[in-house]
Amino acid sequence: MFVIRLASLGPDGMALFPFILVKQANPGPVLLNHERIHLRQQAELGVVLFYIWYVLEYLIRRLQYGQHYQAYRNISFEREAFANEENLAYLKSRRWWAFWQYMRE
Repeated sequence: MFVIRLASLGPDGMALFPFILVKQANPGPVLLNHERIHLRQQAELGVVLFYIWYVLEYLIRRLQYGQHYQAYRNISFEREAFANEENLAYLKSRRWWAFWQYMRE
């Protein structure tokens, strides 16, 4: 994992295997853990399949909820990352394909 600072980045952080891109210098442990969860998801699916799935699920959620933020927060990958970002030991016990349990509706 490599952390790269890009001041012009829109979100606070973004995972693009094997990099974590961050907006601010010295990102906090919760943000880094959130992005590490995404790196694990990308390792499981492969980067290309991860992003195809991510975009398709976003589009489905956007139709479902009608709003960008609500659609984004309900993507299964994001639901897993947000639910576990404060548990800094989560990746030590996380099972493969754990995001699958966050799929719903």
